[in-house]
Amino acid sequence: MAMIENRRKKSLIALSMVAPFIVVFATFFLYPLIEMVRMSFTDAPLIGDGNWVGLANYTKLLSDKLFVTSLKNNGYFVLLTVVPTTVIALMIALAVSRLSGVKQTIAMSLFFLPYVLPVSVVTEIWAWMLDLQFGILQPVISLIAGKPVAVFKSPYWVMPMVAVVTIWWTNGFNVLLFIAGLRNIPAELYEAASLDGATMWQRFWRVTWPLLWPVTALVLTLQLILQLKIFDQIYLLSGGGPFNSSFVLLLKVYREAFQLNNGGYASAVATVLFLLIMIVSILQFQLLRIRRNS
Repeated sequence: MAMIENRRKKSLIALSMVAPFIVVFATFFLYPLIEMVRMSFTDAPLIGDGNWVGLANYTKLLSDKLFVTSLKNNGYFVLLTVVPTTVIALMIALAVSRLSGVKQTIAMSLFFLPYVLPVSVVTEIWAWMLDLQFGILQPVISLIAGKPVAVFKSPYWVMPMVAVVTIWWTNGFNVLLFIAGLRNIPAELYEAASLDGATMWQRFWRVTWPLLWPVTALVLTLQLILQLKIFDQIYLLSGGGPFNSSFVLLLKVYREAFQLNNGGYASAVATVLFLLIMIVSILQFQLLRIRRNS
């Protein structure tokens, strides 16, 4: 009897500790998600009820050229950012890990500093540096293009430059993840490899890379999710232009919901984006697990 009471007491304690998370999760995630899916089957405005229209909103998406363009732009941005930012973060982490003491602390702080800046400050900094008339980076652009370019008004430059801004802004967190992974690799493994005559490249390929693969998989998955949700940088730097060349799915949601007051249709776009993120993230994570076990 005492054992049963002890189990009940432990269960109540566990439930009391989990309850705040469950309440917050249900209030701020689960309920809005359910409401979003429900609205996607209606013609409701942003605020208020609407009529049930079934799959009409989803059928409309198939013939919506702006939605298709947004989907392609999202995919293009993922290609520009996910793998490059992971590779750059790994290279920086490997370089920083070779430092020690104050030098390593300063280097880590410098690379992490942009990550703590708000997006409005980041976009203002880069808009100034890339300004057509007095931007300090325009000589670099001129060296590549042969002339100064208003990069955020060019359909060819806008997405790559937003990708550069995004990598510069967010890569500090990835660097910290890789450094944490590198610190968890036992030094004895490197010593044993050196005694066996392994070169620096062989030590990386045979010791560092296999043990760092779980962190790499985590960074790739997190970056995929974050970059599919791109909105702030594009909204502030280009507004989706020029000629919709940087128009992405969340801008489509914003336009339909807050500018055109089509809450039901915006919910359908948001639901598609949610499903896309969930499916692609799961597929990538499973593929990375297969790569790790092979």
